[in-house]
Amino acid sequence: MGTKTIGLREDVYKRLKAQKREGESFTDTVGRLLDESDVDWREGFGTLPESEAEELETVALASREGLSDGLEARQQEAVDALAAVTGDDDETA
Repeated sequence: MGTKTIGLREDVYKRLKAQKREGESFTDTVGRLLDESDVDWREGFGTLPESEAEELETVALASREGLSDGLEARQQEAVDALAAVTGDDDETA
């Protein structure tokens, strides 16, 4: 098996060295740390308690409604401003 040389900032090197165990090479240290941090995002999927899920749903719905109301108001302001510039007062051609 070949080896590769990598560059590390001094602060990262110090952090890595602090993680190194007695008798462990840097390769072993990096391998161990990578194995420990190998988390599957699916492991905790769906574990939100029902009460928190309901609260999250309520907050998300309120946020969507607020966004929709705000967008509608800004669109109306833009239409009114455009009508004022063009001199149109809800007249259709």
